[in-house]
Amino acid sequence: MFQNIKTKLSAVVACFAPRQDRPRSRRVRQFLKRQDGAAAVEFGFVAAPFLALMFAIMETSLVFFAGQSLESATADSARLIMTGQAQSGAFDKVKFKDAVCARIFALFDCANGVYIDVRKYDDFSSIGSALPLDANGNLQVNDFGYAPGGPNDIIVVRIMYQWPVYVSLLGLNLADMAGNKRLLVATAAFRNEPY
Repeated sequence: MFQNIKTKLSAVVACFAPRQDRPRSRRVRQFLKRQDGAAAVEFGFVAAPFLALMFAIMETSLVFFAGQSLESATADSARLIMTGQAQSGAFDKVKFKDAVCARIFALFDCANGVYIDVRKYDDFSSIGSALPLDANGNLQVNDFGYAPGGPNDIIVVRIMYQWPVYVSLLGLNLADMAGNKRLLVATAAFRNEPY
């Protein structure tokens, strides 16, 4: 009985032992040709950069979409001032902001994040284009006002929103403010109609 077990064990050991008739380099080549798990390893190399790129593309497109939504809301709201509806309706800054917020949908925190600046100018050449940011990249809203003017006055409506940026890759991020935010600015410059 022990003899029978011994012969069976020696047969099993012989299966796992290196074969003497096959050279070692041939075994190495066969090992390198095996493809088991290659797809998983390749996916591991490609997955992180691919997912980072996908998130960066999604965030960039969302920022552009939000900017375009803010531009549309600014154009529509500025028309209230240009046609005299805001002046005849006795709009103040809060009521005008409510009119803007009615045109901005789910993308923005309109109550706490949208800033409005409406100014009257003597001529179009005196309109400044500087962003209201301090040296540290913080938004300065202290001098924002609401002056819709009268008939034939030159008016500039600026609406701003601090958009949070989540994805930043290799220092190439969309943030242009402190706190990893991007300032979205929509501007409408026009002459009021003679209402």
